[in-house]
Amino acid sequence: MTVKVAVIYYSATGTVHALAQAVTEGAASAGAGVRLRRVAELAPDSAIDQNPLWRRHVDATASIAQASVEDLAWADAFAFGTPTRFGTPAAQLKQFIDQTAGLWQEGRLADKPVTAFTSAFNRHGGSEATILSLANVFYHWGALIVPPGFTDPVVYAAGGNPYGTSFVTGPTGHGPDATALEAARYQGRRLAQITIRLLAGSRVTDAAAGDENARGTMAGTTPDRVSGGLARKTS
Repeated sequence: MTVKVAVIYYSATGTVHALAQAVTEGAASAGAGVRLRRVAELAPDSAIDQNPLWRRHVDATASIAQASVEDLAWADAFAFGTPTRFGTPAAQLKQFIDQTAGLWQEGRLADKPVTAFTSAFNRHGGSEATILSLANVFYHWGALIVPPGFTDPVVYAAGGNPYGTSFVTGPTGHGPDATALEAARYQGRRLAQITIRLLAGSRVTDAAAGDENARGTMAGTTPDRVSGGLARKTS
């Protein structure tokens, strides 16, 4: 069964971008179709140009497609990545999320598995708080949060964050190491595998409901979708 996963991220200097690529690889390894999408940059060029790493990354990733809410409508599952900004998601990702009200009102974000990952400058710089902050959004959507938990040794090797993959860049601003990338791949693979299981179970349930409806129709009943059961109809 092929499922569709949207990996939506914001990255300033490339750390979260590398994690997003690893999440994409992990989901694809489980057989998922994946869209890797970056959200729009909101910072002015004057700010970006003050940091050579930021400017270099913006230029290097210009060819990556920009995220749209259609990507969320398309997907069966989501993975969101962001740097930590004072223990909360970056404004760029939040601005994208704020565009999803229409899908939310239509119920098109509900019941879809979702996971999140992040990076921070300091070890205690708010990585867990950022992921938990994103969870508040997922609760409103009615999405199904899929954390890595302590379900694989790679989580421990990467620092032991059960909420989602995180990496500490430190003053050198270096990108994620091999253990963090492997944890991100595992997180993407886990998201895809759980999505496959959920959709497979849903289809079995739908098929069983269809059989029940068919039997009810043959017996002189029709489905009563308001009450959620079979209501006897006189003919």
